[in-house]
Amino acid sequence: MGQVLGIGGVFYKAADGAAVKDWWKRVLGIEVTPWGAAMFKNPDQGFQQLTTFAADSGYFAPSDAPFMINLIVDDMDAVLAKVEAAGETVLNREDHEYGRFAWVMDPAGVKIELWQPLGEGPA
Repeated sequence: MGQVLGIGGVFYKAADGAAVKDWWKRVLGIEVTPWGAAMFKNPDQGFQQLTTFAADSGYFAPSDAPFMINLIVDDMDAVLAKVEAAGETVLNREDHEYGRFAWVMDPAGVKIELWQPLGEGPA
């Protein structure tokens, strides 16, 4: 039986893809393969979701992009320490019973949501 198992990737256009990939490595510690992709093994925690937001939602602000990327992290404090050490701004932080969240903007103007899973997801 054929079925969709999860998100296999996120792809987006950037005027300066090399700068974005450098930002991934410098700010988030993400390694990029020689062919230009960041590869992740399926995490043992959390889950992947695909959802839509209302066309007039402000959730992706201050980005003008019609999408946002969510990345699972294992230690929010350590990741945010890297972000701030790189001179980047953390837009916001929130803690919920199902996880810790923080948001940053990449050089292409895409809002990145960082998520450290805790417990079960929202019902």
